[in-house]
Amino acid sequence: MSAKVPLVLLVNPNTNTSTTLMMRELAAAEFTDSDLLVVGITALAGPRMLIDPANLDGAKVHVREVVKDYLSGPDGSRVIAIIVAAIGDPGRAELSLELAIPVVGIGEAAILAASRNGRRFGMATSTPLLVPSLTELVMAHQRTEYFCGVRLTESDPLTLAANPEAQFLELQAAVRRCVADGAKAVIIAGGPLSETARRLSKEPNAAIIEPLPSACQLIRERLRTGEPATL
Repeated sequence: MSAKVPLVLLVNPNTNTSTTLMMRELAAAEFTDSDLLVVGITALAGPRMLIDPANLDGAKVHVREVVKDYLSGPDGSRVIAIIVAAIGDPGRAELSLELAIPVVGIGEAAILAASRNGRRFGMATSTPLLVPSLTELVMAHQRTEYFCGVRLTESDPLTLAANPEAQFLELQAAVRRCVADGAKAVIIAGGPLSETARRLSKEPNAAIIEPLPSACQLIRERLRTGEPATL
């Protein structure tokens, strides 16, 4: 790795390294026209997939630890921005206060993109226990007036994680329920759902908001304008 190339550090709060690789590749594709490289790191403790509020809250510590460890290493000085790649953005707020570089959460970025210009939006996800956390995230970014709510898959998240085609079909149905609720844009809410979100982007009835590309775009904007990492 060239010592001259600046880095975007993508941290996966889930402990599934395959998910980290998938998300890193998708994020890297968003920066192919730039001089930035994306490095993926994985939380060292916690579940393979964050599916409940307790694990989401616990991930804050693990995210901070793995990021701080990387920043103290040989390539740490090259990191110019950080992406927290779980939809609940665990640890984003804490790192934003501690670091002098942009720290963007995929949940934050997706909400801002979905609600741009007052657009009404919903979320489709496979994690029912995180619905209160997602609703609180919308409130934290002051976008509640545009929010149509969360629609869920019928099967549980771990079952769908093992069956990509079922995941696609059930999230597609959830997207269509969001549209029926009045949403003009729908966030596919989950870092591990990133590949399915890309497939759903062809859905004709609403703008599909992919959280990871949204985060990459927000990183670009904040690096360009020098805006603070938090709202």
